[in-house]
Amino acid sequence: MMDTAPLISVCIANYNGMEVIDDCLRSVLGQQGGISVEILVHDDASTDASVAHIREHYPEVVLIESDTNVGFCIANNRMMTRARGKFILLLNNDAALFADALQTLLTEAVRLAQPAILTLPQFDATTGVLVDRGCLLDPFYNPVPNLNPNRADVAMVIGACLWIPKTLWDELEGFPEWFGSIAEDMYLCCRARLAGYAVRALAASGYRHWQGKSFGGNRVQQGRLSTNVRRRYMSERNKIYTLIATYPPYILWIALCIHLALSLLESLLLGVIKKNYSLVRRIYFAAWKDVIHELPILLHLRKRIAKRTVITFCKQVSVFYPIHRKIHLLFRHGIPSIR
Repeated sequence: MMDTAPLISVCIANYNGMEVIDDCLRSVLGQQGGISVEILVHDDASTDASVAHIREHYPEVVLIESDTNVGFCIANNRMMTRARGKFILLLNNDAALFADALQTLLTEAVRLAQPAILTLPQFDATTGVLVDRGCLLDPFYNPVPNLNPNRADVAMVIGACLWIPKTLWDELEGFPEWFGSIAEDMYLCCRARLAGYAVRALAASGYRHWQGKSFGGNRVQQGRLSTNVRRRYMSERNKIYTLIATYPPYILWIALCIHLALSLLESLLLGVIKKNYSLVRRIYFAAWKDVIHELPILLHLRKRIAKRTVITFCKQVSVFYPIHRKIHLLFRHGIPSIR
């Protein structure tokens, strides 16, 4: 244990990460610049050998072991209670930093001289192709990868590599634990922007990401998108949660009604094409059922967020992308594979 608090706390949520955890941890330990860093790993009741491996080979890591699988949100919230750094980097166990990543992020944080959420360019670990420099959002909160190196202001950054000052995390109250996993990064970034804080993607350095390793799906395989029922359900549900809590005023209910109509159409088409109507029930109906159940909580949350909102309507929608992301993906990759 260090006598003085580290400057940066790197927080890694791990679940059955034996295949990828070495690459992740070594990338943090190999950072340039001599920056004071602590590494925290929350293990979410893994059933592989990753806990024993970390304990044996990385004694410098603060290892938090959960008796039950609690999900990404609770895992990161727990690490935040133990983190001692001024700055936090949330890092997926299936992500690995470039050697100058922390120095690049720290330099930008110091230059800004005010709290901000930051990220680095994301590269596919398999192909080396640029995945995004943060994301914009379509009108229904589907993330749209930003590939423009000259655009720094984005709607959200992926939680696989998310930099945030500890004070800002505390102010935003962290991740909503009832999200479980998926879209918690979108929620946090939307809430930060509404409160007047920058969400920025840097053009330099980067990180490699084995997309889909930590949760399954979310990547193109043999020209088609591949995902699973649980991920698709939680994605649909949590995007609607975020939309209700943070969408621009005056047009919330219009957007929500259009989104409901499109979701019904999408679910019916998927059921017909896949000849599997259980997908409709397990993904779309389950997601909307949860939304209806949580609606009072979401509307109360929206009121609380609105009291802290300082940006204008134009500023909020400046990071929206006008084309429906799912339609674009449908034409490009066809009907997704759902396991």
